[in-house]
Amino acid sequence: MIVLCTYPLAGTSADRIFDVARTHQLTIAMRNGNWDVLETPKLKQAKIELKQLNEELEQRIVERTAELGTANEHLRREMAERKRTEEALQKSEEELRTLFAAMTDVVLVLDADGRYIKIAPTNPLNLYQPSEELIGKKIDEILPAEDSDKIIHQIKRSLESRQSINFEYKLNIGEREVWFDGTVSPLTENTVFWFARDITERKRSEEAQKKLEEQFLRAQKLESIGRLAGGVAHDFNNMLGVIIGYTEQALTELAPQDPVQKDLQEVMSAAKRSVDLVRQLLAFARRQVVSPVVLDLNDTLESMLKMLRRLIGEDIDLVWMPGHKLWKVMIDPSQVDQLLANLMVNARDAIAGVGKVIIHTDNVTLDEAFCAEHADCVPGDYVLLSISDSGTGMDEKTLANIFEPFFTTKEAGNGTGLGLSTVYGIVKQNDGFIDVDSEPGRGTIFRIYIPRFEAASVESPVEQTAIIPRGGTETILIVEDEESVLKLGRMLLERLGYTVLAARKPSEAIRLAEAHAEAHAGAIDLLITDVVMPEMNGRELIDRIAAVCPRIKSLYMSGYTADVIAHRGVLRQGVHFIQKPFTKTVLAQKVREALEQESGTDEKEK
Repeated sequence: MIVLCTYPLAGTSADRIFDVARTHQLTIAMRNGNWDVLETPKLKQAKIELKQLNEELEQRIVERTAELGTANEHLRREMAERKRTEEALQKSEEELRTLFAAMTDVVLVLDADGRYIKIAPTNPLNLYQPSEELIGKKIDEILPAEDSDKIIHQIKRSLESRQSINFEYKLNIGEREVWFDGTVSPLTENTVFWFARDITERKRSEEAQKKLEEQFLRAQKLESIGRLAGGVAHDFNNMLGVIIGYTEQALTELAPQDPVQKDLQEVMSAAKRSVDLVRQLLAFARRQVVSPVVLDLNDTLESMLKMLRRLIGEDIDLVWMPGHKLWKVMIDPSQVDQLLANLMVNARDAIAGVGKVIIHTDNVTLDEAFCAEHADCVPGDYVLLSISDSGTGMDEKTLANIFEPFFTTKEAGNGTGLGLSTVYGIVKQNDGFIDVDSEPGRGTIFRIYIPRFEAASVESPVEQTAIIPRGGTETILIVEDEESVLKLGRMLLERLGYTVLAARKPSEAIRLAEAHAEAHAGAIDLLITDVVMPEMNGRELIDRIAAVCPRIKSLYMSGYTADVIAHRGVLRQGVHFIQKPFTKTVLAQKVREALEQESGTDEKEK
């Protein structure tokens, strides 16, 4: 290749031209008086290829740019998703922390050996939350072997079965007995998730409910026994009335030196003891005759202290703790005597030696919460009488039966088993309730709650002087469905000088009254009638006979008490009543009281 250059070229040199010429195949020609470089086919091909390469490069750039945009968009979305995930995770963690912070349950991760792996940070108020310092330690290093063995046993059961296990268990934490509801679930091959909830309050509620149900069943049982005892006592009273009446009459007719006198005295003594026994049964059945008055329990107890100290003996210290400004109660004073005497004897026998008895009174207001745990309780104001002793105490089995008639833990011949039954009946008859706490070796405390009396004013009962029994000449109609009692009543009344008409049925009594009224211008002065009889009750009978004999007086008799009969709607409050069995003296006194009552008062009762 030859390069001809006849003139200098601006901006280059011959060396530069040679360099170009050496690397390119060029054609140099004179064109219009000018030298020009002409392209060869090879150069053209190179340009074409270069152009193609440029186009391919541009296409690749476009494609790569598109790919990069797609990748950037994917990356942007991925970053946005990751951000949302991180935010959700953070929110979830916050919610979980909040949840744990609110929980009062124990949440743990333990291994198969009972080693603490993880302790969730629950509510700081949780008294039983394990410290994080326990991580790495085993349960048997923290809890007694008896407790830790139970927990490790449940862990192994869950891991072996690969199932969740729920169970209740009890731990002694400090001085408290704490119940937990635990759930253990397998987490990995060698770890479990442990969730434990404090259910101590629930257990206490269940125990209280169980106790309440037992109290209710016991009350039902005592109510049934009371009805049975009352029915037996009623029938027994009729028989005792006949025994006492005829024995008393025989004693009056025999000469004092008659040898039979002594035998009859024994009969009378046994009969009177039987009457006392029946009265205790009636007290338990809430069917004894009572004369309630408004009184201050402190004053009543003060007057009894000397007698109570003699009753329990010198070896037992009696402590009297009267409440301040005690509310009034309405109760028969003789029932207070019975209550105290029976409870003090019970305390004395429980101590059996040297000890202490504390009598305490107080004003208490019982709310719904308290009454929810005591079957016989009604919310309101009460006067509390508590008697505690330092005796041997009672177990649960004994406590469940102490108020049943004839139940006793004493040796044969040392008690009838009616003392606490009498106490129970008296308390119930006065709309109160009784609560007992006792443990073997820790003594016993009886708490008696008597309703507060809140009437503005009450007339004090008028003391009556003893009336010397005497008879009379009036005409008396006696109605009694028990023939032996009817015969006895007729005999006693006739011996007292009265003219007596006797009937076994109300219909017979009405016929006698009508016939006597027609023959004697209505001159029947007194009707003595049993309360509960066939055909009609005593009140209905007196109403029927009053139509024939308008000025007739009435005296009701029954083996049941006046209060119980009144509550049944049979006997009007305030009318004359005599309870079977009765003596000739009592009958004579009650008859005179009824006959000598002013007519106006009797008319009001009708």
